[in-house]
Amino acid sequence: MAGFTFVLITVIFLFLLHTTSFEVDSINQFQSISDGETLVSKEGVFELGFFSPGTSKKRYMGIWYKNIPIQTVVWVANRCNPIYDSSGLLTVNSTGNLVLLYQNKSVIWSTSLFKQIQKPTAQLLDSGNLILRDDADRNSGTYLWQSFDNPSNTILPEMKMGWDLRTGLQRHLTAWNNTEDPCPGGLTYGIQFNPQLNTIPEDFLRKGSEKFYRSGPWNGLRFSGGPELRPNFLYNFKFVCNDDEMYYTYNVRIKLIIAILVVNQFPSMIQRLRWIDADQTWRAEASYPREYCDNYGICGANGICDPSNSSSCQCLRGFKPNSPEEWNSMNMSGGCVRNYPPSCEEKEKDGVAKLSGLKLPDAAHSWMNTSMNLKECKAKCLSNCSCTAYANTDIRGKGSGCAIWFGDLIDIRHIPAGGQDLYVRIRASELAKADRDVTAVIVASVIVVVSGIFSAGYYIGRMALKGGFGPVYKGMLEDGKEIAVKRLSMSSGQGVDEFKNEVALIAKLQHRNLVKLLGCCIQGEEKLLVYEYMLNKCLDSFIFDQVQGKLLDWPKRFQIICGIARGLLYLHQDSRLRVIHRDLKASNVLLDIEMNPKISDFGMARTFRGDQLEGNTNRVVGTYGYMAPEYAFNGQFSIKSDIFSFGIMVLEIISGKRSRVFRPQNDSLTLTGYAWKLMKAGREIELLDACLKDSHDSFEVLRCIHVSLLCVQQRPADRPTISSVVVMLGSES
Repeated sequence: MAGFTFVLITVIFLFLLHTTSFEVDSINQFQSISDGETLVSKEGVFELGFFSPGTSKKRYMGIWYKNIPIQTVVWVANRCNPIYDSSGLLTVNSTGNLVLLYQNKSVIWSTSLFKQIQKPTAQLLDSGNLILRDDADRNSGTYLWQSFDNPSNTILPEMKMGWDLRTGLQRHLTAWNNTEDPCPGGLTYGIQFNPQLNTIPEDFLRKGSEKFYRSGPWNGLRFSGGPELRPNFLYNFKFVCNDDEMYYTYNVRIKLIIAILVVNQFPSMIQRLRWIDADQTWRAEASYPREYCDNYGICGANGICDPSNSSSCQCLRGFKPNSPEEWNSMNMSGGCVRNYPPSCEEKEKDGVAKLSGLKLPDAAHSWMNTSMNLKECKAKCLSNCSCTAYANTDIRGKGSGCAIWFGDLIDIRHIPAGGQDLYVRIRASELAKADRDVTAVIVASVIVVVSGIFSAGYYIGRMALKGGFGPVYKGMLEDGKEIAVKRLSMSSGQGVDEFKNEVALIAKLQHRNLVKLLGCCIQGEEKLLVYEYMLNKCLDSFIFDQVQGKLLDWPKRFQIICGIARGLLYLHQDSRLRVIHRDLKASNVLLDIEMNPKISDFGMARTFRGDQLEGNTNRVVGTYGYMAPEYAFNGQFSIKSDIFSFGIMVLEIISGKRSRVFRPQNDSLTLTGYAWKLMKAGREIELLDACLKDSHDSFEVLRCIHVSLLCVQQRPADRPTISSVVVMLGSES
């Protein structure tokens, strides 16, 4: 019996020894692993061994996640040199190199180091990095070779994508040919940078040698065209650019999260994937390119692609279609050319037109200086006749650094939330002419159609206008353009001079989220304002209607919230004068055919100059329920008054409830009071309109509720500025 026990213990010991002998993370010189054996990182995160992709019988040496049931290979050694049987062997040879052998003699793959290594060790780290080091020099902390320097189609956390400027090493991703062939396909993703010309670094996805997609230059937080790839509570994204290195990397803030960035050949795109353990699947958190405007250079040189515009492409200010015939036939790839070349003469200095909310142009022909400010950048640009545009290199804080573009501006697009400012050079005389054109009075066309409008009675509503009300009519100009004509009533209290001043103010406000004034008409006692016609009329007709509300799912409502914020940012900060709207509410936000929001009704607006921040009035106008308390009770208004109104409106958009009449069951709280109550209880999501249950993004909804509650605080000083609001809405944290 004792002998049997001894034999049994010995068998168990040998079995355990056999099953655990290869649960190691490293091999030394002359050690090896054969097909069927693996290296496992210390914490059991990654595994290295031989595998066959899909239904293929070919064998490859690779690294994959050990504990994910869907085999996810993140690195392959012999990508284009498969082994056709099970004779593969990975070993550290006599020179200290890692080599992959076929039938114990043919070298399929090698690290190809020329230096003799005294005590070589190959180790698989928990980061997924396979390293080769010299244990005789372990204190140096350097690796002689690492798989992170030779990526396949996947970026893991802490991996660098970019350049080692000291050695000339360039790290980039290449997609697999297909799911069964890891050999590099035609799709590559990497960083473009010219250290000799000091160009602005940016990422590129290429099909062969052709540019296919780019996220734009790095702006201190993210690539300018990838708002989803910004730091948040899950990820931290970083770009390093110094004399030694220039690379992009990211890390995961929460250890349990598994996330990767992958380049796929079919479909051709970059994807950020996160493993969802509950569903046992990879979820795509971001994918590029994802829409028409993401295609490289789709609008040609000096064109802007706008996904919210039915024609998609527009020319930059100061430019016109290169071929009007092609442009009118919807072939816009020929791009745009300048109306007039830069003057480059002292007597007629050039000016700049500020364009906001953009992915910045292709930086192939650019120059940067991170120590300059925007004022110095402008001077640098205007002193060089080849300069086309400039911008900040870093948008953090108040902005810093200088980026300058030369020649044509290619691959610009509007970004719905989180775009960047670009300053485009045009003639000063043309800049002034453009302003005059904007304020031009459309008299003849309006007079021709106005009598027909009024006689036919095309009445479509009423809008408040500076102390009085006027009916609004739908009409059409002779060229077929639909318009909204606002007719001031006799009791409006406005004189001709006041009216002209108001028209001049509104006409100078040019932003995609403000309703556009087409012109005006003054004839006798008649005073008319002519606006672009908004097919979907007012926001309130949707969010407060149970049937219409279903047409605005959460993505559309979030887009509307962000659009209103951008329009308000323009009024408060980016326009020539600081404009306080004073009557911001859902009925004063119009929706175009694609549900893009346009702030309207500036009859009660006030303008501030210079550093003026607030004003007072003895005549409080506006709408109760949206008015800030300091304005309603003391007549004091400022940009923070508009912030309060914006916060109320966001709560209404989320809840589908009117602030003025909302009262929860068995409670006397207002909408804002109820939202505060839910937030303190951690039940904010209960505020959500019932029709949004299936379309909402919980993180976005909570973010919007928190931002709105910051906006409706009692003390004006506690409310954020609209620039902070835009940043918070665009952030994922």
